[in-house]
Amino acid sequence: MSNSCPAVIERTHWRQLSSAGMRKLLPGMLLATAVACAALAIRGLTGWIALSPLILSIVIGLLIRSLVTLPYAVTAGLGFSIRHVLRFGIVLLGFQITATQILSLGGSGILLVVLTLASTFVAIRWMGRLIGVDPSLTDLIAAGTSVCGASAVIAANAAVRGKQEHVAYAVACVTLFGSISMLVYPLLAQPLGLDPLAYGLWTGATIHEVAQVVAAAFQGGDVSGEFGTISKLARVVMLAPLVLTMAFSIRSGPASGPRTTIPMPWFVLGFLMTMFVNSAISVPPDVSHALAVGSSLLLSVALAAMGLQTDIRRLGQEGWKPLALGAFGWLFISVFGYLLVRLFGF
Repeated sequence: MSNSCPAVIERTHWRQLSSAGMRKLLPGMLLATAVACAALAIRGLTGWIALSPLILSIVIGLLIRSLVTLPYAVTAGLGFSIRHVLRFGIVLLGFQITATQILSLGGSGILLVVLTLASTFVAIRWMGRLIGVDPSLTDLIAAGTSVCGASAVIAANAAVRGKQEHVAYAVACVTLFGSISMLVYPLLAQPLGLDPLAYGLWTGATIHEVAQVVAAAFQGGDVSGEFGTISKLARVVMLAPLVLTMAFSIRSGPASGPRTTIPMPWFVLGFLMTMFVNSAISVPPDVSHALAVGSSLLLSVALAAMGLQTDIRRLGQEGWKPLALGAFGWLFISVFGYLLVRLFGF
C-alpha cells in the first residue's frame, strides 16, 4: 500500500459526509451519542467526580456489543465517530488549560512533571519490548499511563493505529491502576511525610485520569487539590508533543510494514491552538464550562463507538503480559514521581 492511501481514505470519509449525506452516518453516530449521554447522566446522578464518562462510555459500549448483534447500518457512523469526532474532542480539550496555570507550578514543578512523564513512557516501551507485548498496545499503555489516561490512549491511537481491542485493553489498564492510586494515595500522604503541596504534585504527576487526580488530590485539602489539578493539566499539555513525536517516529521508521502508512495527527496542533487562545483571551465562565462539557461529550462519543465496535471476547487473547506491563507502568510512575518530589525538595 502506498503512503498516499491514508490521505485518500481520509478524503473519502469527508466526501461521504458531503455527497452521500448524513443518512449513512446518523444511525451509528446517534447510537454512540446515546451511549455517551447515558454515561454522562450516570455520572451526574451519582455525583461521583471520579466516575469518568469516558470510561463509562466504552464499558457500556462493550456490554452492548457483547449482548446484541448490531446492524450493519451503524458501521459507517461508528467509524466516523472514532476517526473524526474524537479529533474535535481533543481540540476542544485545549480550552480547559491556560499557560498561566502551567507556569504557576514554577520551573521545578514543570521539570518534575516532564521528567516523570518522559521517563515513564520510555520505561514502559522498554519493558514492553522486553516481555514481548505488541508494540502498538505497548505504546497505548505507555501514553495512557504517562499522560492522561483514556484521552491519551485514544489520541495516541491516531498515531499508532492499533487494533480496537488494543485500545480497549489499554483503557482498561489505565482505569484499573489509576483507580487503585485514587484509593491508595490519600492513605500514603502522611506515612510518606508529604505536605499538601508535595502531595498535590505527586498525585497530579503520577495518577492516570484527570478525574482520578481530582478525587485523590482534594482529599489532602484545597492546596493539594489545586496543585494536583494544575500539575495534571501540565501533563495533558504534553499530549500534543508526545503524539506528534510518536507519529513522526513511525513515519520515519523502516520503510516496511503497515505502520509506515500512518498520517500525521495534525489535530493535536488544533489542541495547542485552542490552549493558546484560552491563554490569550478571557473566556467567559459559562462558555468555558460549555466547551468543557462539549469536549467530554465528544470524547465519550468516540469511546462509546470504540466499545460498540470491539469484540470483548478478543480482549482475553492478549493474555496477561499487557496487564503486567500496565502494573509495571503504574508502579514505576508512582515510585519515580515520589522520588522526584523528594529530590526537588517539595
